[in-house]
Amino acid sequence: MGTDLVVSNLLNPPVLFFLLGIFAALVKSDLELPAPTSKVLSLYLLLALGFKGGAALRESNGESALPALGAALIMALIVPMYAFPLLCRRLSRPDAAAVAATYGSVSAVTFVTATAFLQRLGEPQSGYMTAALALMESPAILVGVLLARLGQHDGNVIRGQFATLLHEVVFNGSVLLLLGSLLIGYAASQGSRDSLKPFTESLFPGLLSLFLLDMGLVVGRRLGDLRHIGAFLIAFAFGLPLVNAGLGIAIARLIGLPAGDALLFVVLCASASYIAVPAAMRQTLPQANPALYVTMALALTFPFNVVLGIPLYMGLISALWQ
Repeated sequence: MGTDLVVSNLLNPPVLFFLLGIFAALVKSDLELPAPTSKVLSLYLLLALGFKGGAALRESNGESALPALGAALIMALIVPMYAFPLLCRRLSRPDAAAVAATYGSVSAVTFVTATAFLQRLGEPQSGYMTAALALMESPAILVGVLLARLGQHDGNVIRGQFATLLHEVVFNGSVLLLLGSLLIGYAASQGSRDSLKPFTESLFPGLLSLFLLDMGLVVGRRLGDLRHIGAFLIAFAFGLPLVNAGLGIAIARLIGLPAGDALLFVVLCASASYIAVPAAMRQTLPQANPALYVTMALALTFPFNVVLGIPLYMGLISALWQ
């Protein structure tokens, strides 16, 4: 089952465009998307994902929403806590905190790719998992900064920085757009939601393919940075997501999530942020080396999850949920 899903996923157009982007970067092609285009595509995916999630949430009974959202929040808080001491054995405190926050937070693009994967399989999914995505993005950033600051003795400085960071992560543009679109999709009438279907659904696979092409170009250009991060961090970038995925599967089984929602929850647990966390870390932990946490998340964990992780997780869930 897992092998069939992996092969099927590899032949999925968005994944193939992602691989094309990596290949184009490796052969030093001049293929590129203008920077504003990439930003627009990112905003579109968040808007469409949030709007569809809100519509699905309104149509569902929502009985599993609270356990799933609670589990999502707990995972976002505890992952950086157990990752941090492992990383401190090899890295400075700021670097360990930044990497821990990266792997406690989530990748919206991986989540979007997983939703497209479920749609292709015809597997239903609930709208509240989009809320789980928004909920998991910020707590790990706060935990990571607190872990880095624990060695400092000036409480006023820590409190001042924490207040600034709290505002930044709560009102972060991607989180605000995602939650706002979710609420709009939930509040909109059936007729108005149907009028947006050509925009939020028909265009979605093509624009996702274009965005993943751009992501492939970015990943391909980052591969050269791998020689600077060392074997331990490379193993960590593959190993921790697998551990988190296993924990996510156990939690999803325990709280009774259906298979489609279980995959989305597991993908959230196994993914790593390469947008929200780097932006926050540059402001709050400038001494942390972005070549470590950005390269690990973007050049290793992200392509692993998109190409292999999603179908493997689904294969295991399908076997266990029978």
